[in-house]
Formats: sequence, structure tokens, C-alpha cells
Amino acid sequence: MKRIVYMDNAATTRVDDRVVKAMLPYFTEEYGNPSSLHKLGIEAQRAVEKARETIARSIGASPEEIIFTSGATESDNIAIKGYCRKHKSDKKNKIITTKIEHAAVFRSCVHLSREGFNIVYLNVDKEGFIDMEQLKKELDDSVLLVSIIHGNNEIGTIQDIEAIGKLCKEHNVVFHTDATQSYCKVPINVDEENIDMLTMNAHKMHGPKGIGALYIRDGIKIDPLYGGGPHEFRLRPGTHNVPGIVGFAKAVEIESKEMEKTAEYVKKLRDYLVERLLKEIDGCYLNGSSDLSIEKRLPNNANLRFDYIEGESLVFRLSDYGIMTSTGSACSSANLTPSHVLNAIGLPHEKAHGSLRLTLSKYTTKKDVDYAVEKIKKVVEELRELSPLTKKENKEKERRDNGFGLHGKGNRTVSEPQECGGA
Repeated sequence: MKRIVYMDNAATTRVDDRVVKAMLPYFTEEYGNPSSLHKLGIEAQRAVEKARETIARSIGASPEEIIFTSGATESDNIAIKGYCRKHKSDKKNKIITTKIEHAAVFRSCVHLSREGFNIVYLNVDKEGFIDMEQLKKELDDSVLLVSIIHGNNEIGTIQDIEAIGKLCKEHNVVFHTDATQSYCKVPINVDEENIDMLTMNAHKMHGPKGIGALYIRDGIKIDPLYGGGPHEFRLRPGTHNVPGIVGFAKAVEIESKEMEKTAEYVKKLRDYLVERLLKEIDGCYLNGSSDLSIEKRLPNNANLRFDYIEGESLVFRLSDYGIMTSTGSACSSANLTPSHVLNAIGLPHEKAHGSLRLTLSKYTTKKDVDYAVEKIKKVVEELRELSPLTKKENKEKERRDNGFGLHGKGNRTVSEPQECGGA
């Protein structure tokens, strides 16, 4: 059997065996509908409420502030559209977000712009950190909502959420953050960080797909996006995914308890991976935060770019060796346009296209990393030999050596992320 080295954990993760074990009874034994009044229904409802308590406790919230959703994309849509439509007025119609958001946030804002909302996209620096001075300048009396991603899904940069939340609180503005990638990888406390709404997801941290949650601070009013029954405090109707909810809570229980240990382990492996690739491959660069501390970058994220090759070709060739990677968000990886995140940090088209995202997990081993490094070196060398970009650069170098300089400018425009089925 071909060796599989999975380094695409930002797209999805292997479900922990303990999570699967916790879920199984709710498929075959405790399969009642939580809305039913009989014994099986009551037991299912108890399981849902126990899970709600577990997830609330993990972020310092109350159980009644947690609503279950189908995943992070739905949570983002409910938070942004539900809140803004409920509270829009002639005086308050500005939404502040960033140029590096996940498509679920970006597209929600695009939809609202068509309804008359004023959307402001904050700039980021070359490492993906927002311009705090721009945020301060934009926080005027017309601001309805600020939505800024916590840990970026492509380059791993972690924003200073506590400072952002403090600013929003000082201006009496509701603050939402998409913590899909950072939840249970780094500590989060909604009160300490002044977070009013927070998006969470199970399948990025060894839980099942198809289940997520949204924290909504008590007192914040939301318009539901759908009509239906009274489920989830009348904010998200539909029969509960009980096995998914139970699995989500079990994953949170495990990952919260093991967070520090796991972060230390994957960071050490990630740092080793980055160090080897930067040292052993010429024309290799790190995208995102150069500060690899857990406070500045997701501990499992390495996003690198390679001169003179295309990331898509690199992904396909590595897959032939059993190494699973990506060029960016799984939601837009099938599209060959440059990543809007890499565009926002100032990379020109050809450099953005040469990027590779490697995301590790607690199941990754040092042998996996060594195997991946050797194959990446081999594939990069092979692709460069075939690349027209290499030949073009050689010709340009020859022209420069002969006194004919060629100069280009990076594209700082914002490209739009593609439509996406899940965060």
C-alpha cells in the first residue's frame, strides 16, 4: 500500500478514534430526535445540552450563548447577515472586514453590499497582519459590525484579537471573528478578548464534518436566515445532528485538554519543516508571519512559495508520492486564479502561484516530515527544469547582465475568493 503523508489539515482532519467511539451509539442505539417527548428523544436532548455546555466552557461562554450549525460557513452567514439585517439603519450601515477573510465571510459581505451596506476591507501588511491604524480610523458612528478572521486559513497569521476586541468595545461596535482554524489550537476566551460572536467548526480539529457552532453573546439580537421550527433558540431551525454534536463536543473535550501539548509538538515539527525547506531549496520563501510563535502564527501552518514553478503542479506531483498538500483554501483550490490572501500580502501573480500550504496535525511524525521534504526537493527540481518561468528568468538575467534591466511591480489589488461549500 502506498505511503500516505497527510499535510492538508487546514482543509480537514482525521477524526480522532475516541470521537468516533463517542458518536457511534447515537447512530444505532440513542437515535432519537431531541424534539421528541419520549425516552429516546429526552436522552438525545440531554446529549445535545451536555455538548453545548462543553463547547461553551471551552471559550468561557454560557451554554445558552452557543447555537449549533452545519459548519463554519453557516455560522459566518448567520452571524454577519443575521446581525446586520436586524440592525441596519440609515445611520449605521458600515461593516469592517479584511482583505484576507475566508470566502464565507467575504461572500456574505458581498451579498450585503448589494443590499446597501457599506463594506470596508482593511489592508494587511506583507505578513498578513491588519493595519490597526486603519481600523481605528474607520471605527466611526456608522459602523454596525467588525468581522476579522482569527487564524488565517491559508498563511496561518493570527491577528491580535484582544486588541481588536478592545477597540470595538470602546466604540460600542459588535465584533465577530471566524476562529475555524484557531479554535482548540490556541486559547480563546470571549470575555477577555471582547468577542461578541465567534465561529467554530469540528472537522478542523479531529471532529466530524457537517457540524459547527456559533457563539452569540447574550443580549445580541439576530434575524434567523431560515424559517422553520423553534430549534436552537429559534435562530437555526432543523433537526439536530445529534451524532455530529456529540462528536464535536468530544473533540473539543480532547483537544482543549491536550491543546498545549499538541501545539508544542506540531510547532516543533512545523519549525523543523520550514527550516529544512528554506535551507535546502534555493528560491524558497515563507508566506505569512515570520514570527513562528504561537501568538503570531497557527502552530501547524507552513505556507511556502517556490520560484519558477506553479503550486498546482507541485500539489499534483506530491500526491503521486502519497503526500497530501494544497495551494490554499480547500474551498477555492480547484480554481487556478491566484489566492486573494497572497494577493493581499503583496505577492505578484507568478509568486502567488508558486505557493504550497503544508498543515500538520498531532498524527504527523518526523519521518513524515523528512519524507515530505525529500520529495518536495525532488519535485521542485523537476518542475523547474520544465518551467517556462525558469527559462524566462534566465533570459531576463542575461538581459540585466548586458545592461537591459526589466522591472515589475507586485499586484496589490484584492481578488475575490471563489464560492465555497464549507469553511
